[in-house]
Amino acid sequence: MAWSMPAETARHERMWMAFPREGITLGEGSETQEAGYAAWAAVANTIAEFEPVSMVVDPSQAARARRMLDSSIELHEAPLDEFWMRDVGPTFVVDPERPGALGAVDWVFNGWGAPEWAEWQLSAKLGDFVGEQAKAELIPSGLVAEGGGLHVDGDGTVLVTETVQLDPRRNPGATREEVEAELARTLGTTKTIWLPRGLWRDYDAFGTNGHVDMVATFSSPGTVLLHHQPDPQHPDHLVTRVLKEQLLGETDAAGRSLQVIDLPAPPILRDHEGFVDYSYVNHVLVNDGVIACGFGHEQADATAREILAEAYPGRRVVTVNALEIFARGGGIHCITQQQPEVKA
Repeated sequence: MAWSMPAETARHERMWMAFPREGITLGEGSETQEAGYAAWAAVANTIAEFEPVSMVVDPSQAARARRMLDSSIELHEAPLDEFWMRDVGPTFVVDPERPGALGAVDWVFNGWGAPEWAEWQLSAKLGDFVGEQAKAELIPSGLVAEGGGLHVDGDGTVLVTETVQLDPRRNPGATREEVEAELARTLGTTKTIWLPRGLWRDYDAFGTNGHVDMVATFSSPGTVLLHHQPDPQHPDHLVTRVLKEQLLGETDAAGRSLQVIDLPAPPILRDHEGFVDYSYVNHVLVNDGVIACGFGHEQADATAREILAEAYPGRRVVTVNALEIFARGGGIHCITQQQPEVKA
């Protein structure tokens, strides 16, 4: 078997998500909780305009989900605690040599390094559950990993960060070579590009320790969209400058030098907790469209749409307010997971 992860630009069978439930991520108080439910529902309902959506729902939230979600959205009840589907769910792959073959890589999930605050034991089982619902062949992996920690170009190259894949709280003692071998086995990649770190905010107590999907993504083979923080007051100004210099010196699996396109952050530097990580890189591709994060800044949101429309020609770019999602530690890409279309 030669499993391979398609680029996110490939056609999708559907998009998988998980509906929020009460707990530390959703937050305390009815107003805060309702804002979280509404943010997840808005993303799901927008995606449903482009492609089918399947939503995993904790039994305690089934009635609420049915009330808030478009009637076309398919619900699958299962116990869960965390609801970042990109991280708790499987990574879908295909086997080009076997028509109709769909695989689901079931990474080990330990709550982004088993921090004391995290509630993850229930959602750690969702890789298996979602794979089964999708009628995919389960591909177990011993690697502690999350979908937000990797990006592929569909042509053999994968982007990762050292601070996630080599995190001693995730994979103690792991070497680059061991991680690369497991990514090759499960995703079919032949070239791993190691970025030293992710965005500043992602290293606080509730962060992921540097998920790549907040900072860089392939828009096509050979082309990377990179988070750009133009304000030198923000620590990500230096972070993204260093990452750009590295990426411009890299080649991909096919030997191409990388083109890097800046995707500027909105001119919002702080929230009540400190420097923000508002990133338009954390968009998700859907069939014939792009769902972009919005941050309530009309000009910056519009500029991001223009850049994304040029990077993904022929797709309609739609902005969904992502402030409530970012307030909980991630963005639109983080709460979604595409299931690729397979040809019979």
